[in-house]
Amino acid sequence: MNKLFSFLILLMLAGYSCREKAAIPEDPVEASKKFAPPETTPVPQGTPLQLGLAGSAKVFCSALFVSGRKPEEAIVHSLSMFLPAEAHPHVKPEVDWQKRAVTLVYGDTLRRSATYHGDCGCIIDTDKGLMFKPPVITSALPDAATQPWPMGDRIDKSPLPSFINRDSLNKAVQSAFLPEAYTAAFVVVHDGKIIAERYDNGATPDMQLESWSMGKSITALLIGRMIQQGYFKPDDPAPVPAWQQEGDPRSKIRIRDLLQMSSGLYFIAHRDPEAATYTRYLDHFYIYTGAIDAFAYSYNRPLQYVPGTTGRYRNCDPLTLGYIMRIKLEEKGISYHHYPQRELFDKIGIRKQVLETDPYGNFLLSGYDYGTARNWARLGLLCLQDGVWNGERLLPEGYVDFLSTPAPGWEKPEYGGMFWINVDTFPIKEKAYYAAGSGGQYTVIIPSKKLVVVRMGHFNGSQAGTKALGKALLTLMNTIP
Repeated sequence: MNKLFSFLILLMLAGYSCREKAAIPEDPVEASKKFAPPETTPVPQGTPLQLGLAGSAKVFCSALFVSGRKPEEAIVHSLSMFLPAEAHPHVKPEVDWQKRAVTLVYGDTLRRSATYHGDCGCIIDTDKGLMFKPPVITSALPDAATQPWPMGDRIDKSPLPSFINRDSLNKAVQSAFLPEAYTAAFVVVHDGKIIAERYDNGATPDMQLESWSMGKSITALLIGRMIQQGYFKPDDPAPVPAWQQEGDPRSKIRIRDLLQMSSGLYFIAHRDPEAATYTRYLDHFYIYTGAIDAFAYSYNRPLQYVPGTTGRYRNCDPLTLGYIMRIKLEEKGISYHHYPQRELFDKIGIRKQVLETDPYGNFLLSGYDYGTARNWARLGLLCLQDGVWNGERLLPEGYVDFLSTPAPGWEKPEYGGMFWINVDTFPIKEKAYYAAGSGGQYTVIIPSKKLVVVRMGHFNGSQAGTKALGKALLTLMNTIP
């Protein structure tokens, strides 16, 4: 543990010497002793193989029982995130179709499992069981088939506007479905209307598809909804009780800093410069695989950087926002688990969006979320319309501009408020921002073209899928005047 303490301090000092604005203004050793000493900071427990097996069991369980995918397809295309490729030949899946549970077995003795819990999706099994009762979450909306898009799924079949060339549009769609991309869904919305839509590789319009870190953008929209309803303001100090003792430097973290992934909390992730020399299991992935209280694990961190000064893609920030959302709603006696459906999804025509939880009932909206391609098109359309839907303002005026403006703490201007900003991901010159998931899932908003483009796929095709989407977007830019 002393070695870990020394390593943490070296990282803090290195940040100070390389970049003055990222330094903690008081002595980092004293600050960490007073407020969050590394000896009491939670650290990953378990071996990478044990944790990877648990996370993979959850992913496979969700593929089968949330998405309804075929086992032989899902195990090939969705299990490579948490388990190294060399481990795959030694992993044997066991599926209990009656219990709706999955167990992954490695060798003779190592077993980890996950079970389907209805509207909360799949959750990793633990010896303690669940620490909450999974709720039934229903929509108040009528059957989607009875209502026109976007509040329903009755699609307008009228001809395209004369300025849109059908052949060019078809070419764009075809570009998104290169065989190696393994694209599951592709939807193009122009000026509020679906003008192109295609599904492949077993996906359907009603399939709840893995969305991964696009869920961070849902977090931003839910926080925006709460801001609109008066729970807090963007520049308010983050109301985390553990940070409120006098002199705690974390009390300077604002809601804005968390949204912009600039809290400064020490929480090592795969994109961090120091990740290559980090010997412990990454915090970023542990919240998915550890079957822990992910909220407590996220906010109980010491500071590494001054809040608001240094952008880092770390799951602690969206999960801390989730914690704030939960405690603020429950303070007022409002159901945390029902709030997303009642206050966001029902408002914009989404009847089901599966937000999975840890065993403590905390939404893991940093990446364990599932939705249809049309759901994501609706969420993108809400952003395109500046947070207004059917004449009702759901998000504060100017909030979408904040989400889509580069955060000042990021050296490369590629991140806003839980949305990415296109710098060089896609080869288009038009301003675009997007939600992104690690399986090559994207919801791209291009305001100047009145476009929302959704591409859904699975982890194995993520790199090829991103390139294919880039080609499709480039064609669309020439198709839509």
